[in-house]
Amino acid sequence: MSIRYQLIVGFSFLILIFTVVFFVNQRLSREVLTNTIYLNNSEAVIRNSNALHKEIIEMQSGFRGYLLTNQESFLQPYYDGLKSVPLLLTEQMQLLSTQTQKLKLDSIIKLHKEWISYSDSLISTKKDTLPEAGFRFKKLFDTKLKMEVGKKLNDQITAMFFTLDNYEYKLRLERRDVLQNSISQTRRISIVLTVICILISFAMGFYFLRTITGRISKMVRFSERISGGEFISLPDTKKDEMTRLVNSLNQMSETLSTTFKELKKKNDELDQFAYVVSHDLKTPLRGINNIVNWVEEDHPDQITPELAKSLTLIKGRIERMGKMINGLLEYARIGRVKKQIKTFDLNELLLELKELIIPSKGNLIIEKKLPWIKAEKIRLEQVFSNLISNAIKYNDKENPEIKISFEDKGDEYMFCVKDNGPGIEKQYLDKIFLIFQTLKERDAFESTGVGLAIVKKIVEDNNGKINVDSELGKGSAFYFTWPKQK
Repeated sequence: MSIRYQLIVGFSFLILIFTVVFFVNQRLSREVLTNTIYLNNSEAVIRNSNALHKEIIEMQSGFRGYLLTNQESFLQPYYDGLKSVPLLLTEQMQLLSTQTQKLKLDSIIKLHKEWISYSDSLISTKKDTLPEAGFRFKKLFDTKLKMEVGKKLNDQITAMFFTLDNYEYKLRLERRDVLQNSISQTRRISIVLTVICILISFAMGFYFLRTITGRISKMVRFSERISGGEFISLPDTKKDEMTRLVNSLNQMSETLSTTFKELKKKNDELDQFAYVVSHDLKTPLRGINNIVNWVEEDHPDQITPELAKSLTLIKGRIERMGKMINGLLEYARIGRVKKQIKTFDLNELLLELKELIIPSKGNLIIEKKLPWIKAEKIRLEQVFSNLISNAIKYNDKENPEIKISFEDKGDEYMFCVKDNGPGIEKQYLDKIFLIFQTLKERDAFESTGVGLAIVKKIVEDNNGKINVDSELGKGSAFYFTWPKQK
């Protein structure tokens, strides 16, 4: 399975989990909201029931006060109740949510209407001034009031209100329990689903870290081993995008291995060729040199000044050719054979070179004490020796002067070899590092053109860089870096 597909599946699963969490929370939230609304409605039912019962009691109190005192002012609560009680009953009917409660309220309404009918008949009869009204009131008094018809209706109404309120309280307690359970269940389910999402996210992250970064680390180590010259293969049984990268690295390793083997073979052949060529070239050169010596020794009387000059020129060319062959061999050997690495004092090295290279009229100035350095001593000696020799050889001053300085760049040193010679034109600054290239005619100045090429190759073989800063008539300064070895 490809990494892309695995990522899609993993994220799709997470999205599915989050969707489930969302809808579960929505459902539980609706339950909580429904229960909350019901509790609020239940409080309104109880509050309205109390108000309704209070209005009915005030109507009853006003009615009794009127009967006892015959003062109509006591009937004001009664008349107010005739207006407000129907409205409260209608509102209460709308608030009730169960059929049982509505039936109880219907009973209260029925009993209240009977009491209204009973009280209206007594009030209207008592208010009537006709002679026969007294008789009717006495009859009603005897048949209803003495029989406690009104009291019985009031007691029934009170009992029904008590039943209705108790039933509502019971329902409210049940709903409150349901609400608490819903809240607790919502909290538990949310926590469980959140923990599941977190665990799945961590599991996916760990899986992909292990799958991707682990394999990347293996490939990094594999690449480091390749860069170190160990051309191996990295097994990979997975079939995804990174397998292609592993296959590319394996192919690169195989290609590099083949290339290095071929390069080693070519280098060996080049070494053999260089030694053979040098031997084959030096043999005829020695023969020519011997012939010139024989001519000079066997026929000294026949050598004219012109001939002597030509023979001297031939011997100079032979010597230069020998030096060029030796320089070519030295150039070819650089980097092929590693010399012993040791720690040594550069100050002592330069003092030794001063004794060997600097003429009596010359001056070598070390601007500040040079460091101890760990390197191939012979190679660094070749670099300084060639740069100092060139500074002396090409110097046009009577008293040549060479200054040596350095800077510590952290991971490397930068050295400077500066002279007070004639300088170099800018157009030739790159040409001087090419092998067998000289800035002066060889007939006018004896030079093989190998020294600076060897210096450049040695510096670059040690992962350094070299450049020259020069201006005609103002001398030259050669800068080269040399990495520190730990």
